[in-house]
Amino acid sequence: MFYDAIIIGGGPAGLAAALEASKRGLAVLLLEREDRTGGILKQCIHDGFGIVRFREKLSGPEYAHRFSAGLEAAGAEVRTFTFVSDIQECDGGFLVTASDASGMHEFRGRNIVLATGCRERTRNQILLPGTRPAGVYTAGTAQYLVNRLGLLPGKRVVILGSGDIGLIMARRLTLEGAEVIGVYEIKNTPSGLPRNIAQCLLDFNIPLHLCSTVTEIHGKKRIEAVTVSKVDAAGRKIPGTEERIPCDALILAVGLIPENELGEKLGLRIDPKTKGPEVDQRMMASIPGVFAVGNSLHVNDLVDYVSESAEIAARALSREYSERKILKIDLDPKFMYVVPQMLDLNAGLDELIFYFRSNAIYENPRLVVSVDGVDVWSRKYMILQPPLMERIKLSFGKFGLNENSKISFRIEVGS
Repeated sequence: MFYDAIIIGGGPAGLAAALEASKRGLAVLLLEREDRTGGILKQCIHDGFGIVRFREKLSGPEYAHRFSAGLEAAGAEVRTFTFVSDIQECDGGFLVTASDASGMHEFRGRNIVLATGCRERTRNQILLPGTRPAGVYTAGTAQYLVNRLGLLPGKRVVILGSGDIGLIMARRLTLEGAEVIGVYEIKNTPSGLPRNIAQCLLDFNIPLHLCSTVTEIHGKKRIEAVTVSKVDAAGRKIPGTEERIPCDALILAVGLIPENELGEKLGLRIDPKTKGPEVDQRMMASIPGVFAVGNSLHVNDLVDYVSESAEIAARALSREYSERKILKIDLDPKFMYVVPQMLDLNAGLDELIFYFRSNAIYENPRLVVSVDGVDVWSRKYMILQPPLMERIKLSFGKFGLNENSKISFRIEVGS
């Protein structure tokens, strides 16, 4: 069968894209490598999902069910336990190679939607020295053990990194009876959202140690202790600040990386800041007919925006695309990134949604957007900071843009 869209990944982004495309009468195939859809949401039993979209506080499974139930009713084809190993361009579309329990399969489609999500950085990726005992987990693995398998990873726990999932696990482990000795963050500011700092650490009297990191792991069969040290502004260990902390578990919450091996193999341009594909306002990547959505595009704060980006892509799926006229967005150095990174002048230019992060903390800044040197939009913020992703809606249809135009985003401070 030749599908209008093959969606790779059945987490919140893939579910939203598949549901929206199915509602529009497209023939959709959703491929998910796990035993059922939902992605990371399956193990997120805390609430806080869906506040923007549904005006309700839902748990992760409840949020995923809103989409999976609708997808089943819409009649989209969903294959679980199916691992995609390759994507190639072919006449009129793409050839997807995947495997399941019955063997290798090939699927053909006009469009590809990459909804592959992100993965956690591991101990190897942060070059954490020491022995290699049991008891060292990523925060997501610890969450899976506690919430889905009912297993406690440790009774005396150190958490490295103040990412949101690490903060949430600090609270969860405390509620399950473990002692969380502290959360250690190498930067001088937390990486997680302020509300998670308050609700997961402050409410439970769990200490947060900034400018600190784990510098060694001790133990043979099982972790017995870690050494933590203070670090300078460059992240270098300060001699004489070492402290040995006995523990039986170390939880790593040291960041997320979009999973884009398939996109890279296909030849998509990757943004070095987001680690995801560069896209236009439709979430279309550098190869026409390939879309990237959700956390495979950039790491989002809210699942609501993961679903939103997927629906933007699904509404743009087409049998044919006109020749693209690309205009790159110009950023000042105060931005970490802006998504989308470019506009296709032959696509719609009104009611466009942009997501961005600043590269540092700026108090009382103003975001200014200019077209050909003329300021056309601005907004004042109380604060911009890297952990907080921001979302804005802009229209450029009235400006008569061409390929020689220049759209610039800048952050003004001190005004």
